[in-house]
Amino acid sequence: MTLAVTGATGRLGRRVAERLSASGTPQRLVVRDPERAPSLPGAEVVRAEYADGAAAQRALAGVTTLFMVSGAEEPGRVETHRTFVDAAVAAGVRHVVYTSFFGAAPDATFTLARDHWATEQHIAASGLDATILRDNLYIDFFPLMVGDDGVLRGPAGEGRVAAVTQDDIADAAVAVLREPAEHVNARYDLTGPAALTLREVAATITEVTGRQVSYQDESLNEAYASRAAYGAPAWQVDAWVSTYTAIAAGELDGVTTAVATLTGHPATSLAEHLSALPAG
Repeated sequence: MTLAVTGATGRLGRRVAERLSASGTPQRLVVRDPERAPSLPGAEVVRAEYADGAAAQRALAGVTTLFMVSGAEEPGRVETHRTFVDAAVAAGVRHVVYTSFFGAAPDATFTLARDHWATEQHIAASGLDATILRDNLYIDFFPLMVGDDGVLRGPAGEGRVAAVTQDDIADAAVAVLREPAEHVNARYDLTGPAALTLREVAATITEVTGRQVSYQDESLNEAYASRAAYGAPAWQVDAWVSTYTAIAAGELDGVTTAVATLTGHPATSLAEHLSALPAG
């Protein structure tokens, strides 16, 4: 096995693993919980966690190309990523394909985009060949962001977001993983076909699904207050709220053709994604 895929028990990694298997590409699935890993032809499953450098090094032995899905959101994520990248280097991995975030920067408004920037920097310093997939916000999450009262609320103002589907990201990742040498040291900003305001997102959900959805532009104080009931830690609430303020700041705006260039098909629109969802 010269290709390893992480995150196969999650939304994105599973999509990538399934597509690789369907194309006949052998792969090693590196997962925290083997019992949750998909059973796929041509795939072997190995247990390892990002934070366990020794186990990760063993799991990656013989691997030359690594698909590294960003780890679970938590305060120590950057250090965990660094441990895993160092283990990849020690195991002899030569090329890492990393799922980063659109507009990743040390001063990004979206707090978690700063983690991605730090991880990108560590990969660059590691000596590994790299391909960086900077994913915009997931279109898939828009319906989940609507409250039970039919309101999509947040301090996004009239900013625009070029959200992209997880299926399109998976298709792009597979295109890279099947011909990794063609994408060495490349960075792709993966977006949908249009940059929408959240007011337009709400209107599209209403039009396509029939569910009445509206958008409420919150102040920062209102945003924090409306999320206080979840009892989440402060860093997580900051991340939630800064998703919207990043949209307001224009940091998730800007449509690219990367999905079409990599996959050979156009990026999926919000309306197309909603139309394809199961009824109910």
